[in-house]
Amino acid sequence: MPILYPAFAMMALTIFCMVRLGLLRWVAVSRGEVDPRFFSLFRGYDEPEKLAAYSRHVVNLFEAPLLFYVIVLTAFVTGQSGYLLLGLAWTYVALRFFHSYVHLTSNVVLTRFRIFVASMLSLSALWVIVLTNIMRQ
Repeated sequence: MPILYPAFAMMALTIFCMVRLGLLRWVAVSRGEVDPRFFSLFRGYDEPEKLAAYSRHVVNLFEAPLLFYVIVLTAFVTGQSGYLLLGLAWTYVALRFFHSYVHLTSNVVLTRFRIFVASMLSLSALWVIVLTNIMRQ
């Protein structure tokens, strides 16, 4: 069961970012920084840069992390555990938290890219280990 805890943490990050985006949008509309009609099709009106970055980030949390959820559930269902899998899962989550911090603050693209690559390496290692273990069964 401990293999599920990193997935819960990843979901907490996603929910936090979604709620924060909703609040930022509400504030932007309240202050007249964005026309509320923009949100009907997400075009036709200007969107503040901060909102655009946050929106893109939330979308990003439904891309590569989906592969993380799948492999964590696969490990859980097949009864795989251990320090290596758990360490890789927590490494992935920590890197995604760090990626979120960079993306939503300084947004230094090279730093963000390096963190993303590191997170994908840990995710790839998770996939290789879990699938290798399944093939051995």
